Parts: sequence; C-alpha cells; structure tokens
Amino acid sequence: VAKGDRTGVTVFVIPVSEELDLKKAASVSKNKKIEMLHVKELLGVTGYIRGGCSPIGMKKKFNTFIDETCMLFDNISISAGARGCQVLIAPNDLIRYIGAELRDLTV
Repeated sequence: VAKGDRTGVTVFVIPVSEELDLKKAASVSKNKKIEMLHVKELLGVTGYIRGGCSPIGMKKKFNTFIDETCMLFDNISISAGARGCQVLIAPNDLIRYIGAELRDLTV
C-alpha cells in the first residue's frame, strides 16, 4: 500500500519474492512521486495489520494494480486478511472482483 502525491492511497499487488519499483508505481498510478504507506498508518487506512494486508476487503475501495506476471499462473495466493492466512484465487477473478489493472510493477 502506497501514497501518491496526486491520487492518494493506492494498492499494489506483487509477487512476494519481488520488490515494487516506485518509479513504475508512480507512473501507472498517475503520480509524480509515490512512497510506501508508513506501517503506523496501515491499520487505520486499510483495516489490516502489517503481514495481513489483503487487496480484498479494505476499508475503502482504492485504485489497485496487480503485477502482470500473475497471468502466468492458474491460481495465485494472496493474503486472506490475517497473518499466515492465504486465499487461492484465479488472477482474472481477483482482477474482476476488486477492479484492478494489470501492469509491470517490479524492479
């Protein structure tokens, strides 16, 4: 979860082994600058704690972008909203359910 200078809070879903490219994130979200949301703000903004943040069920609907590599798999694993709990879901189902966009997001 990040905060852009123009569009505010934005969600990025990337593979666990990868790192979010902040320049790509800013570009796809129409921001000039973007930074990760401070961990102290996470619960109040999303309703989730660090390690349990899910793109599904946040307090508000935020613009969400998913790394395009998710389409290489029949199912992907995302947080279920609590540390250690995961949901397996088809990428297209997740994209459709949360209204996300596919983009190249990683370093």
